[in-house]
Parts: sequence; structure tokens; C-alpha cells
Amino acid sequence: MDYFTYLTEEDVRFVHEASLEILEETGLLVRSEKARHRFADHGAVVDHETEIVRLPSNIVETYRKLVPPTITLRGRDPDRDVTFPRDLPVVATASSAPDIIDPATGQCRRSTSDDIARIGHLVSELPGFDVFSISVLADDAPPGQFSLSRFYPALKNCTKPVRTSVINADEARQVLKLGELIAGSAEAYWERPFINFGYCAVVSPLTMDFDSTEMLMFFAENDVTAYGTIAPMGGLSTPHSLAGMLTLMNAEWLAAATLAQMSKPGTAQIYNFLPVFADMRDGAYSPGAIEVGMMNAAVCQMARFYGVPSGGYLGLTNAKTADAQAGIEKGMAPLMGALSGVDFVVMGGLQDALMSFDFGQAVIDNEIALMLKKVRGGFGFSRESVSLDEIKATGPGGMFAGTPQTLERMHNATFMPELADRKLRELWESEGSSTIHQRAMNKALEILSVPNQHSIDPVADQRVHDEFEGLVKGDSIVPEGWSRLQIGGAEVTRKRRVNRRRSQQR
Repeated sequence: MDYFTYLTEEDVRFVHEASLEILEETGLLVRSEKARHRFADHGAVVDHETEIVRLPSNIVETYRKLVPPTITLRGRDPDRDVTFPRDLPVVATASSAPDIIDPATGQCRRSTSDDIARIGHLVSELPGFDVFSISVLADDAPPGQFSLSRFYPALKNCTKPVRTSVINADEARQVLKLGELIAGSAEAYWERPFINFGYCAVVSPLTMDFDSTEMLMFFAENDVTAYGTIAPMGGLSTPHSLAGMLTLMNAEWLAAATLAQMSKPGTAQIYNFLPVFADMRDGAYSPGAIEVGMMNAAVCQMARFYGVPSGGYLGLTNAKTADAQAGIEKGMAPLMGALSGVDFVVMGGLQDALMSFDFGQAVIDNEIALMLKKVRGGFGFSRESVSLDEIKATGPGGMFAGTPQTLERMHNATFMPELADRKLRELWESEGSSTIHQRAMNKALEILSVPNQHSIDPVADQRVHDEFEGLVKGDSIVPEGWSRLQIGGAEVTRKRRVNRRRSQQR
């Protein structure tokens, strides 16, 4: 399949060679002493006093070639594991918003572990999402259990792959112990580890911070599935140009990938980015900008050059509600990604520049995800699908609606949206003139009002609470006050109006 591209083969090669030049001549600031020693042990030039590490080109070339061509993210249910690259993009929710739009009041508030439980339940039932990247923080986490209070309600309620980051190795060990308790034993868990992590080891420009770099090495050394993300701001932490940002990001990814392979050869990675340009009028963080999609197209080219999976944070928005701005920003960049060959799309549920989660937005984004997969599923061109005999048999002035072929294809030839409204205006008005967000909120409530069939069994749940005293409950329960929206109010009229469209055509 041919993908949309911006760069020529010569451009891609230049970015690669320029990245090697940056790493060899300028180097990186590496805060972790352990990482500096590891780089030095594998041939890098290290100045421990300045903490600058310079990577000779031949060293980078040797280790970046050890990155495997695929990665597998596992869930509690093995049937929901995802390995990619594959034909269709893997789609995940976006993660780690501090706030949530309360589904009962409509007001923005701090998120809690109960919210994570509900979101996990919802994601398990939404077919467009393949991965639950834990959407929000847990403001109610007990002391010493911050990451545990996020992973536990997520894993308890979602059988798809679950991932997010942790602060340090102690938190990671705590979360991995949680996995062992859910699996029933350490042996059972490590036979098929179903917890996935993320980290941001590089702070642009060219700085490997302490905690995340330590986590990169910890995950690789212990065969824990994890991948990094590079998240620069163009004009602030990279040059204010698409090509300059790409080259700096590429150098940073190569450095992180090199350290991962030095820690353990064959450690799976994703060429994963959140490249955002600051709005230079006021410095605003702008993840909904079209340049994010444009940068991702180039990222996909670089990932194919290196033979590794590509990923990107696409479909994020600066909009504060599910309005036209959200629709534009959540539609354009992911579509660019799909057409550019992206393997992994992080997009679902967040608004306001990754600051808040909205249940209705998540359900809308699920529909966008299904559309992306329809696009990447291909045109389906074949001699049979041309339907030449059907065209001849139907003939001039004929009607295809009743042919056997149409009846056979009616459920799969086109994407059938559940939320997008296609009714005549008169019928839509007679049914209350609902918005897509209202319909999405009702769909979310409909899903969450049914007991979660994906929840872990009570025996495993008891093991968890016996081990971690005071841990949050993690149950998916509809919050008090969240009720189905009465679209159009009590005065809804169902009297059919004159069909203006048809009358105007007569």
C-alpha cells in the first residue's frame, strides 16, 4: 500500500545523517549516572563532570538496528492482544489528564480512581479502541499508592491492553506485583505479562532526565513491555520549523533507542511522538494544530526507514467541549496519520490540550477510530467488486437497491455510524434536535449501566486488597445523578412536517 509522504528518500537519509551528526558532535545531557556509565561501557564518549554524552555514529547504527520490527501490547484477555505493525492502525485512548468533565453535573473537576474504573469499563466495550492508555489521574490515591490507584481500577475493568507511566522503579514493582496477584501467581503473570508502561526519557532539547531514563533501563533489563515518547514544543524546545523539529526529535529517539538496546538487545520500541508547535502569539500548547498531523506523516517515513512501528498522539484538541473545533482537530490529524501509514494512534477522550477527559468525547472518538480503520482497510478493489455483470443486468434506468449483491453487502460495504446523524432535518427536529455529544453521553451511560462483564473475579480482587491495605475500590459504578438526557425536553412533538427538500425538487 502506498502512503502519503512529504519527504523524498534523499530527505529521509539527510535527516538520519544529520541526527547522527548531532549525537556525535553535540551530544546529550544525561542526568542518570547509571545511564552515563552504560553509554561509556558501550563506546560512547562521556564527560561525567558536565554530564554530556556523545554517541559516535557507528555506535548508534549498531544498536538502533537491534530494535525489533514489531511490538506486542498485551491485555488480560489474550484475544485482545495487539501486535503491530498490522494492516489496521492500533488506536488508544489519550492519557493522564488531571481533570474530568463530571457526567452528572457537566462541570470540570479533579479525576479519581472511580472515574478510571468507569472509563476502563467503557473502553472495554468500545470496538474502535484497542488499548486503554489510562485516561486520567487519581486524585483520591492513598499515600504511596498513586500509580497503583490508576493501574488497579484500569486492569480490574478492562481486558484490553492497559498502559501508562509510573514515577519510579518502586512504583513499577508495585504495579507488577498487582499483575501477579490478578494472574494468580508470579509464574502465571510472567508467562504472559499483560501490563504495559510508557515513559518520556528525553526532554527536548537533547536532555535525558533522571527518573524517566532510569525507568527506560529498568523496563528493558526486566523484559517489561514499555515504549518511550518524545514530546517537544516547536519554537521553544526545537527549532520553529517542521524540518528542524523532525531532525532534533529523530536524534532524540535514536539516543533513547540506543540506550534501550544497550540495556537489553531486542527491546521492543515504538517510534512514538507528540510533536507540538507552540502558538507563538501567546506560547499556548497546541496539540490540536494541523502541524501535529503533518509531523506525524514525516515520523511515519522515518519509522519505515528504521523498520520499526510508528506511533503518534493524533486527534488531540484544544477545544473545551465536543464542538466543531474538536471535530476538526480530532478528525484531520488522525486521518493524515492513517493515510501516512501510522501504526499506533493515541487519540481518545481528552479535551482542552490533554487537561480533561469527557465520556461523550470518548464515545465520539470511538466512532472516529472506526472510520480511520475503514480508511486503512482499503478500497477493496477487485474484478468481482467492480460488479460488471450486475451493472449490465440492471441496465439503464434500473435500481440496484433490490439486487442480491446489494442485500449481501448492505452491512459491510460502507461504514455505518451509530452517533453521526443522517436523518432528514424534520425527523431530527421532531425527535428533539439532539447533538452528537448528547447522543454519545447517552450511549456511554447505556454501556456503564450494565454490570461489567470484564471485571476481574472476586477471588483475585480479594488477593489484591489483602496485599495492598487501603487500596481504592476500583469498581465501575454509575455515579449518582447521571441520568439519561431527555433530548428536546417534555414538549417534543412528533408530528411529521412537510419534507421541504422533496417539495423543492418537485
